[in-house]
Parts: sequence; C-alpha cells; structure tokens
Amino acid sequence: MERRHIRMDVWRDAMALVQQVYELSSRFPDDERFGLTSQMRRSAISVPSNIAEGAVRDPDKEFLRFLFIARGSLAELETQMIIATQLGYVEQEQNWHPELERVFAKLAALINRLRARG
Repeated sequence: MERRHIRMDVWRDAMALVQQVYELSSRFPDDERFGLTSQMRRSAISVPSNIAEGAVRDPDKEFLRFLFIARGSLAELETQMIIATQLGYVEQEQNWHPELERVFAKLAALINRLRARG
C-alpha cells in the first residue's frame, strides 16, 4: 500500500530538491564537507522527511505542526544556498530558486488547506 505522502506533489518536489542539493553540494570544496555541505543536506532532507512524518499522523493539527517544521527547514536551506552562492560555491546560473519556490508555494497551499478545514 502506497503511503499518503508518496502521493503528494509537495513531497515529490521536496525529494527532487534534495537531489538537486546533493548534486550542487558535491562540487563544494572538501573543507566544507562537515560545514555548509552537511548543513545544507540535513536541511534539504528534513523537508520531505517532516512532510512524510506529518502525513502519517492524525489529526490535521499534528500534520500542520510537521509542515511548519518542514517550512522552517526550507527557509534554512534557502539561507544556506544564498551563503553558498555568495561564497562562490554555487554559480548564479545554477538556478536553484524555482525548485525551492515551488516547494515553498506547495507547502503554503497545503498549510492553508488544512487550516481552512479547521
């Protein structure tokens, strides 16, 4: 039986973002392995992980709590990507913004839908 989160577009997009972060961070300097690389990967992994954990919880109030955690991790990742770009580890042309914005938007929509249900 397929779990609820696997059917969710926001979870799938967050998983794609994880892959993108791993690909980008694999090119960072070796001395960043335990610094920015590790932190970015943890933040990225946290997003779909919290969506998944929340999706298997009941009621919606619990799910919302995990969606807010996922959104916080996504904001952390955005900050870390900005830092990586400023440090020259990520080129401006390596456009990571659309994927990140897509996940932010879908998380917001899901949060709003769950809040509207009460």
